Amino acid sequence: MPAHPLDTERVVLDERDISRALTRISHEILERNKGAADLVLLGIPSRGVPLARRIAERIAAVEGDDVPVGSLDVTMYRDDLRLKPARALLPTEIPPSGIDGRTVVLVDDVLFSGRTIRAALDALNDIGRPQAVQLAVLVDRGHRELPIRADFVGKNLPTSLVERVRVTLAGIDDHDAVTIQGVGDGGDR
Repeated sequence: MPAHPLDTERVVLDERDISRALTRISHEILERNKGAADLVLLGIPSRGVPLARRIAERIAAVEGDDVPVGSLDVTMYRDDLRLKPARALLPTEIPPSGIDGRTVVLVDDVLFSGRTIRAALDALNDIGRPQAVQLAVLVDRGHRELPIRADFVGKNLPTSLVERVRVTLAGIDDHDAVTIQGVGDGGDR
């Protein structure tokens, strides 16, 4: 069966673009928080975790101090658990210093409806009480269903609902890239 003309994939961010975006996000985090004191980065699995580590490396290179990094699995806090197939639970790893009284920067790859971030806020509430919570995303594609906004964005990428944004990262995938995949018939969202 021939491919539909809209079944295409185009690269919107390559490895260098992603690197520059993460460097910019790192500097913006430092500027907004007047340094790295009391920062904790929590990546949302799966691709938010390596992004959080990369941001922490860049912050450490500027500040000279390590920033605690962890992961926050939001699977059990999602409001669509009953609508989708079961998912494997991924680790939640909170740095030993905890999150109480700290500024937590949630890190994710793509911000879309806002529901993953709502789930992350619920999960954080069960772990502790941060002083503030900020959100850093590599891509904001719009189409919010909840009143959630990222504080730090690598790239605003307006998309249609029938398109898919795919993030690949070295270490998980073959290489770093952000692509948009067009779907001819609306797909099986």
